[in-house]
Amino acid sequence: MTEKTASYMLRGTAADYTLRVLAVDSGSLVQEALDRHHLSPTATAALGRALTGALLMAQVLNKHERSRVTLRIQGDGPVGWIVAEGSPDGSVRGYVKNPQADLPARESDGKLDVGGLVGEGDLGVTRLLENTEPYTSTTPLQSGEIADDLAYFLARSEQIPSALLLGVYLEGAGVHTAGGLLIQAMPGASDETLARLEANIARLGSMTTALRAGSLLEVVQRATEGLGLEIHEQAMPVRFECRCSEEKALSALAYFDRSERLDMIDQGGQEVVCHWCGHHYHISPEQIRGLEDEGSHIQA
Repeated sequence: MTEKTASYMLRGTAADYTLRVLAVDSGSLVQEALDRHHLSPTATAALGRALTGALLMAQVLNKHERSRVTLRIQGDGPVGWIVAEGSPDGSVRGYVKNPQADLPARESDGKLDVGGLVGEGDLGVTRLLENTEPYTSTTPLQSGEIADDLAYFLARSEQIPSALLLGVYLEGAGVHTAGGLLIQAMPGASDETLARLEANIARLGSMTTALRAGSLLEVVQRATEGLGLEIHEQAMPVRFECRCSEEKALSALAYFDRSERLDMIDQGGQEVVCHWCGHHYHISPEQIRGLEDEGSHIQA
């Protein structure tokens, strides 16, 4: 597979600043998620949509650069839960409970059955600003297709009418195209503007179909045709980025009791795997003995 162009986000306005426009080309970061977590095709589509959605939601729910927005999609389908955490700086990470869970394509249109993989349940959106308590809002899943569920959340919890498209298209064993589009009606948006936007979105079709036919900018231009689009900032790089470290992996072992840590030492150390990104850390016996030396700081 050829190397993909780095993922990025476009931000702008339309209709005399009464529409907020955000769009993401997330192909390379969804490919990285697939590689890190060894995802099935349908799980790739599910997590890819969630990661893209988390990036978009982080732009509209939290503006502080050190804030984070976490999406937790908990359904009764075979994938279990899906978690994605996005930040306004363009970083995102995420995982699913059962990465190899998969379903046949839908008979109706041949597309990946993300809704079936997720099932019925709830969407939790947690906002975390540094040095504050996290705040979580929960809404029922509307379809499990993720875009519908996030749009419903914005309308129900934030009272913001939003058009939201998310898509991941696989080709062979890799991600061919992935992306998302979020257009929000701001105060002052006229009925004529909303009607024109609705018609444009209907003609656009699915996000993956639109991205396969043109660039991200062209997709945004089609969605806002006749509405005076203004891209007012340079494209922002977005990336799959975890906050794990060897230090955090080592500190996690402090929560095991002393006998368990001694067993780890006898076995030549311990492997710690970050569930967010799949990175493996080998913690040596010497490092674990260091925890023993810091016994007063260990919760045993």
